[in-house]
Amino acid sequence: MALFRRRPSTVQLDPDHGDPAAAALRAATRAGDWRAMNHQLAAVPQGEYSDGLVIGAVMETNGVEQWIPQVVAAEPQSALAHLVSGARHIGWAWQARGGGYASDVSREQFQVFFERLRVAEDALYRTAELRPDWSAPWYLLQMSGRGLQVGQEIQRRRFEATVRRCPGHMGAHQQQLQQLCKKWGGSHQEAHAFARSAMLAAPLGSPFGKLVASAHIEEALSGEGRDLTAHLSRPEVLAQLHEAADRSFRHPHFAHHITPGGWIPVYNTFAMAFSLAGDVTAARHCFTALGDHATEWPWQYLNGGDPAKAFTTWRAKAGL
Repeated sequence: MALFRRRPSTVQLDPDHGDPAAAALRAATRAGDWRAMNHQLAAVPQGEYSDGLVIGAVMETNGVEQWIPQVVAAEPQSALAHLVSGARHIGWAWQARGGGYASDVSREQFQVFFERLRVAEDALYRTAELRPDWSAPWYLLQMSGRGLQVGQEIQRRRFEATVRRCPGHMGAHQQQLQQLCKKWGGSHQEAHAFARSAMLAAPLGSPFGKLVASAHIEEALSGEGRDLTAHLSRPEVLAQLHEAADRSFRHPHFAHHITPGGWIPVYNTFAMAFSLAGDVTAARHCFTALGDHATEWPWQYLNGGDPAKAFTTWRAKAGL
C-alpha cells in the first residue's frame, strides 16, 4: 500500500470560470432582479466579455422567459431587455429540442424549438436596431441562425457583422467554426482552413489557437465508430496541435489576451485534444495548470451526462 495518496478532488463545472462579476450576474438573473442585472450589464464595456456574461448568466437560466416579456413591454426602448430576451429564448429553444441527434427529436419538439428561435431572432434584430454598435445581437444571431438552418451565406454575414464591431471576438470565431463543421453543412477542409487562418491572423499569445484544437476534435468526433484517437494521434495533426499551443497558451503573451476566466476553456480544449492524441506529457501540463477547473465543453463529447467525470478520468490517465 502506498504511504501517500493523491487526495481525491471533487471536480465541479463552474460556468463562471471563477469570475465574480459573472457569478454576481448569474445570481441576479436567477433571482429575477432586473434592476441589478441592468446595473451590472450597463457597467461593463460592450464587447466579447460583456457578450459572454449575457450568454453565461442568461441563456441557461430557467425562469427568465417568465418575467422578461413584462420587462420588454415596460421598457420597449431598452436594448438590454431585448438582448436578454433573445439570449434566453435561444437557451429555452435548445432545452425544448434536447441535445440528441435530429432523428431522436419529435416533430412537436422541433416545432417548439423553431418557434422559440424565431422569437429570439425578433428580439435580437430589435436590439441591433436600438444599438447598432453592439456585437452581442449579431453574436447571438449566429447561434439562433444555426438552429434555424438559415444557411452558410447568412451565417457568414452574421459572423462578419460581429467581428466588424469586435474584431478579436473569440466566441464569434468559435461559432463560425461550428457553422463550418461537417455536421452543420460545411466540411473538415473548410473548418480547418478557417481555424488556421484565424490563428495566424491573431497576435501571438491570443486564445485563437484553441480553434485549431477544436476543429481537430470535431473531425475526430465525426469519424465512423467514434475512434476518437485515430485522427488526433496522426503525426501531422499532433504537430498542428503543438503549433497552436505554442502560439496560444504556451506563449508568454497569453495572459495579455485573455478575458477573466478565459484561460480555462482554452486549457480544457487542449487537455482533451492532447489526451486523445496520446501525448501524455502535453496533456499533463494542461491538467496541472487547470487543477479542478473543468468545463462542460468539450468533455461533454466524451460523457454527456457527466462531463466532469470525463475530465477526471483523462486527468488520471495523465498521472494526476
